Amino acid sequence: MSNESVTWRRVASRSKLTPNNPLAVEVGDKLIGLYLVDGQVYAIGNLCTHEFALLTEGFVEGEAIECPLHQARFSIKTGKVLSEPADADVPSYPVKVEGDDIYVGV
Repeated sequence: MSNESVTWRRVASRSKLTPNNPLAVEVGDKLIGLYLVDGQVYAIGNLCTHEFALLTEGFVEGEAIECPLHQARFSIKTGKVLSEPADADVPSYPVKVEGDDIYVGV
């Protein structure tokens, strides 16, 4: 995604985000999960590609999020699927933090 086509939307306060406790946000019709890993904020699609489940209700394991329904795992940093039963990646979104404001590019 080129920066020229990105629209930045403020989605949350950085102070509300802690490791192992992702935040679910919506930008238009996009369901997005925010994660804090090693001090960096990441944003990926919040719907498991295997079956309807919100990934932010799953389990953070290092740099991965595990779906709460069937244990599919995705990379928090890239959205890439890491284990079955999911076989498709979730989208990844650019993030910028300014002060206490988290912005996601869509």
